[in-house]
Amino acid sequence: MKKRHILLSFVFILFSINTFAQRQEKLRLFEIPDTLNKARFWTLNGSIASGYVGTMSLLSIAWYADYERSKFHLFDDSGEWMDVDKAGHFFSTYFESKWTKDLYRWTGVEDRKAAYAGAIGGMVYQAGIEVLDGFSEKWGFSVWDIAFNTAGAATFLSQELLWEEQRIHLKLSAHLPRYDTTPLQALNSTATTTVKERANALFGTSIPSVMLKEYNGLTLWASGNISAFIKKEDSRFPKWLNVAVGYSAENVYGGFGNAWTDDAGNRFMAPAEQYPRYRQFLLAPDVDFTRIPTKSKALKIVFGILNIVKIPSPAIEYNTQGKLRFHAMYF
Repeated sequence: MKKRHILLSFVFILFSINTFAQRQEKLRLFEIPDTLNKARFWTLNGSIASGYVGTMSLLSIAWYADYERSKFHLFDDSGEWMDVDKAGHFFSTYFESKWTKDLYRWTGVEDRKAAYAGAIGGMVYQAGIEVLDGFSEKWGFSVWDIAFNTAGAATFLSQELLWEEQRIHLKLSAHLPRYDTTPLQALNSTATTTVKERANALFGTSIPSVMLKEYNGLTLWASGNISAFIKKEDSRFPKWLNVAVGYSAENVYGGFGNAWTDDAGNRFMAPAEQYPRYRQFLLAPDVDFTRIPTKSKALKIVFGILNIVKIPSPAIEYNTQGKLRFHAMYF
């Protein structure tokens, strides 16, 4: 499985602004200048360049070095992991674009130019990972990944150009599924395992693993702010209230199917009648933290971070098994 969600390390690198540049200006840390601040601008560009090179080098050494290299090649991974991985690309590039734009605004670059810089930055970062994939025998360059990366950047940029704000935010939520522990016998031996053991080996059990790659517990959301589309100026509709549409999948124990071979050569299969793979589509209320009034600049940053996560709430689910379900509380 590709460890694509490196964006946290990317963001931390970008926020490592040179202290020398801060000493050259009288602006407060979170204050946005009215005009371009060259000290901030060139420090940011240097941080982005060094961070990009460092991250790609680290990935090449620490992750891709564990797998055989090959000539550059393509790989058709459409439908893999029930496309939850593709939703992850969409989400990641959206936020990389958004945060990069915010960083350029911090330097005094005007809104539209910062928005273009953000979208380009998000796509370039993800494209670097795709190129590394293209030279890896285990994977390959995915045109589908590039398409979803582009869609994520375009979702961000189009809103900035059309509305000068993000009325529809991409968010995520996650929970740890309760996996079955019924023994599964190997097809070619007497060895046994369970889908719980398979899921733990695939996705891990730590909180970061659950948040980033637990494909049976991860839900990606498009959360739209209702009041932003109400033209009536004196409307009393809550400005923080959103409605969110989510996507997730169930019973995913392999990329293209629920059959696998362990390190000892034992072949297993999770029966489709017992563990059917299916897609889920959800509708739920949500909160746009960025529209909660506050004069605190630090609190605004906290709200911006919180806005990545879809709050737990009741939800309606429709899935590709043709079933309609109500969740009293969906995480």
